[in-house]
Amino acid sequence: MICESILAAAAALSLPQEAVVNEEGFLSILLRSIFVENILLAFFLGMCSYLAVSKRVDSSLGLGVAVIFVLALTVPINWVVWQFVLAPGALAWAGVPDSNLSYLQFLTFIASIAAAVQIVEMAVDKLSPKLYAALGIFLPLIAVNCAILGSSMFMVERNYSLAQATVFGVGSGIGWLLAIVSMAAIRWKLRTAHIPGPLKGLGITFIVTGLIAMAFMTFSGI
Repeated sequence: MICESILAAAAALSLPQEAVVNEEGFLSILLRSIFVENILLAFFLGMCSYLAVSKRVDSSLGLGVAVIFVLALTVPINWVVWQFVLAPGALAWAGVPDSNLSYLQFLTFIASIAAAVQIVEMAVDKLSPKLYAALGIFLPLIAVNCAILGSSMFMVERNYSLAQATVFGVGSGIGWLLAIVSMAAIRWKLRTAHIPGPLKGLGITFIVTGLIAMAFMTFSGI
């Protein structure tokens, strides 16, 4: 009996393991990416643009909408690239079942993000020159915004489907928008507040960011 059990266990271990499918619902992914696991306030990704642009509500809103568009575009694109080109065995449809191009993940993801950002930059320049001038260098810098790349990396790690990845990308963008617009509104009010000298500027900004992050943590029970 013992030998048979050992042989059965060995046979089970030798079988190929199927990928674990993420069955999380769309609403759960959306709410979690916006509030519970906010890409900026929970993981502190995209802090550079957040700190630099959150001085005015209008420019923060414009940049936030651009980030939503880029995330909604690049996360599904990177999902397709990963599933059909980069993942181990992804090129089975092309007759190369033993392929493994996962080492090109960073390079490929960044390339698709840069292409999407270029489209957004041209659209903003054409439709709203004033917003384009207000955002300045930070609009093209979305291409190196770690929140954009981080969302694609999380999508791969969590094994989302294409629909789930799209919802996650949109939700992450909305969460980033809420964070930067909230910070911009608070910083606008702080202009008339009495702040101790050593805390002026980035000091009070980091403190407020921590308080906003703590406020978003209250949604963790959803």
